[in-house]
Amino acid sequence: MRGGFAPERVHDSSRGTFLPLLVVLLLSVGLSMLFSASHYRSEVLVGNPYYFVLQQAVRVVVGLVVAGALVLIPLEVLQRTVPWMVLGTLGLLLLTFVPGIGVSFFGANRWIVVAGVSFQPSELAKFVLVFYLSYILSRKRDRFEDPGVSIVPPAVVLFSFVLLVYLQNDFSTAIFLLFSGMYVFFAAGVPFRYFAFFFMVGVPLFLILLFTREHRVLRLLAYLDPSRDPDGVGYQIQASLRALSEGGFWGKGMGNGTYKYGVLPEAHSDFIFATVGEELGFVGVVGICLLFAMLVLEGYRIGMRQGEDFPRLLAFSVTTTLALQVLINLSVVCGLLPTTGVPLPFFSAGGSAALVTLMFCGLLGNLSRRGGDSHG
Repeated sequence: MRGGFAPERVHDSSRGTFLPLLVVLLLSVGLSMLFSASHYRSEVLVGNPYYFVLQQAVRVVVGLVVAGALVLIPLEVLQRTVPWMVLGTLGLLLLTFVPGIGVSFFGANRWIVVAGVSFQPSELAKFVLVFYLSYILSRKRDRFEDPGVSIVPPAVVLFSFVLLVYLQNDFSTAIFLLFSGMYVFFAAGVPFRYFAFFFMVGVPLFLILLFTREHRVLRLLAYLDPSRDPDGVGYQIQASLRALSEGGFWGKGMGNGTYKYGVLPEAHSDFIFATVGEELGFVGVVGICLLFAMLVLEGYRIGMRQGEDFPRLLAFSVTTTLALQVLINLSVVCGLLPTTGVPLPFFSAGGSAALVTLMFCGLLGNLSRRGGDSHG
């Protein structure tokens, strides 16, 4: 029995897409909220209230240029670079461990710095992994009964990425990569029995890795009972929930929030949505969630229009990866999941994450131009 789905191409006479409009709207609201959430921290750290938002704006411009290139480059050309994508990303992940290039913050080797520019390779790994797995599994679809040829090689690449990110002391991103990759296996139609084997091996290993590091256990305990850690993670969750609740129905107004003034840690990054809730209220939260929902639906619609396995699987996988990031971040902010460090696409400060989000959008734009022109 196989998982996944392989719908027939849905003929859509309308070649238009709302994708560019949705991206522009999310970027506009995201940058506006980032300025509101970060101006105090920027003023305190560097004496310039515009520092974080200007940094992000520059990265967004770079991301839009890269996304534009991905829209225009034929998919057939991109897929010929898959081996170099994988090898290059593995090389970048390894560079995080090289003294003088890799930079460690709070015990995590997640960044590399070249010529004064920092970059987080694990963010790029999200893009490359989805592209590679979609490409290779769509090509091997008829050979899944021979796992040594069709399933084991991409599984080795997946676990290599996950292992290197885990060794950077980035447990959350490693788990995210794992689940994102497993989705591609599922959507490609890999038989369920291989997933059963994965869960028999993977679940015990996950529990071992989770409970062998004290800070992970503390995060879990703080999630279950925030009062256990009133000055750390527990405080962060409680402050986030208070910020959301104080926003009420209409919010305090953009720029009028108070929790960003040193009350809520990471109010401009991982917990920026709490600032959104405080300042824009229930109405703003629902509006932004609707924009994300429309983006996800548009991504799936683009996938349904594809006539070949690879572009269809790629569209579904890219869209699901973006949706998963949004759901995880919002769940953390609302106290439904332990803190993870997964950023909110289009909103959270972070150049690497912004670049990769726009690269995903560029791929969807590429596929939307193909539409029903591909023939399976």
